[in-house]
Amino acid sequence: MGAADAKLRVSEIFHSIQGESTRVGLPTVFVRLTGCPLRCSWCDTEYAFAGGEAMTIPQALERVASHGCPTVCVTGGEPLAQKACPELLAALCDAGYSVSLETSGALDVCGLDARVSRIVDLKAPDSGECEKNRWENLACLNRHDELKLVLASTADYEWAKSLLTARRLDAICPVLFSPVADRLDPTQLAEWIVRDRLPVRFQLQLHKLLWCDTRGR
Repeated sequence: MGAADAKLRVSEIFHSIQGESTRVGLPTVFVRLTGCPLRCSWCDTEYAFAGGEAMTIPQALERVASHGCPTVCVTGGEPLAQKACPELLAALCDAGYSVSLETSGALDVCGLDARVSRIVDLKAPDSGECEKNRWENLACLNRHDELKLVLASTADYEWAKSLLTARRLDAICPVLFSPVADRLDPTQLAEWIVRDRLPVRFQLQLHKLLWCDTRGR
């Protein structure tokens, strides 16, 4: 089956401002694929677990092109849970877009198109999915990629700090620490990072500050 025949289940495609990663603030087209094998305790996109619209890759590309934006983020759910996701990523790159992938890191990211920036979300203990982290992924990441750790508690922070040191995460790629909304005070996390002189980037979800939890923003 070629890329033209591959089928995707798409939750939504929309044009907004990137709220996370080092691309924060960039106008971006988001392609949110349906489905996720994880059930994080703090998940904010449960609506993407099921439903969505069946599309071929050319149909998805046409929808993306209609927004006239050069930056695209493929997200979920867990986008790599769909077999056609790698083909979609390659097709977007072939079409000239600057492409990032937001993935849980529970699935293999090592065989993806090298032009894609992989934003890998390592799951902390309070997510309830820490055991799903696929540590083999770290070996194939590079400075073009990013690691994101979403933290919900003091225990999560201490875990993340130990992991940062033990696996030298900042030597692999940029590392971002983010607080779970309403569970970890952002100011507290920022103060811990400064106190401990961590080589990480603090981030908030900019899109939530701008539009709260409005879907498709």
